[in-house]
Amino acid sequence: MGLGFGLLSAQLRPGETDWTRAYDETIRLAVDAERLGFDTVWTTEHHFVDDGYMPSLLVVSAAIAQATSRIGIGTGVILAPLHHPLRLAEDAATVQLLSHGRLTLGLGLGWSETEFAGFGADLRRRGAAMDEILRILPQAWSGEPFTHEGSVYSFPTLGVRPTPPSRIPVLVGGGAEAAIRRAARLADGIFANVPADAFVQQVGWVLDECERVGRDPATFRFVHYSVLLPGPSRAEAMARYRDALWAMQWKYADMEASTARPLPAAAPPPLTRSDDELTRGRATFAGTADELVEALLDLRRRAGVPVELAARSHFPMLDYAAQVDLMAQLAEGVAPHL
Repeated sequence: MGLGFGLLSAQLRPGETDWTRAYDETIRLAVDAERLGFDTVWTTEHHFVDDGYMPSLLVVSAAIAQATSRIGIGTGVILAPLHHPLRLAEDAATVQLLSHGRLTLGLGLGWSETEFAGFGADLRRRGAAMDEILRILPQAWSGEPFTHEGSVYSFPTLGVRPTPPSRIPVLVGGGAEAAIRRAARLADGIFANVPADAFVQQVGWVLDECERVGRDPATFRFVHYSVLLPGPSRAEAMARYRDALWAMQWKYADMEASTARPLPAAAPPPLTRSDDELTRGRATFAGTADELVEALLDLRRRAGVPVELAARSHFPMLDYAAQVDLMAQLAEGVAPHL
């Protein structure tokens, strides 16, 4: 099962205004992830954020595909209701061709009112949009003409080309029961970022829905990602990565406010939270390699199903050498034991 790495976001550091470095480093990190032996590399999407949080995952996935040869490439996640499903199908098929079959397409609903308003999408109909997108994509990738008449999308009989060289797995991200059950009906798996108790509950929803619709749960993928902070001890790991972790967490609360703010990107406010407050109620593990391995294996044991794992351990505030050092610690001390 191994370990994946992400979520690559190409964000600027406070005070920067040139994204060239961020995008160059994003591709270099994917190359380093492959060199270090990670199974997959994952990207993440948002729009209009002052630090440029990555908006174009499939464009970047195509660049990663050309810079690497083995590593799986996952989107974690594309905010599907902000994209026209036919364009999404075309772009994903193109990446699958360029990568020779290494793409996993992770999709999510999105939550930002500003993003939906910016793209003229209806936040209230995002669930209905996702239902239709999950039904449209397999038909589009067949290359055969089809027609769709839905409550959100309608288009005439047409064939979407090119066709991907192999089937593109589709994962659904999100924590709500409706999203998880939708995935069990219409997708290949879930891409989850929740604490162990909540993940066990999500697994239960999937298994229940599979039974209800007559699906073999062995055909379903459970992918879980968590923040992994390696160090000689938990305290030392937190001390080294505390500010980077805080900056990542704070930016989510700042996203919508930042959309109308002039450049350069703002710095996070001073950290006033304790280490326990930074990690409580989150899928975040800090400590020695053995402690991280045990936490991840315990998550698998509790889930009771095969679970693929990824480390959300990309921190834009770290310099490149520190980021690669973190990756190497996970690749050498954690991944071989999973």
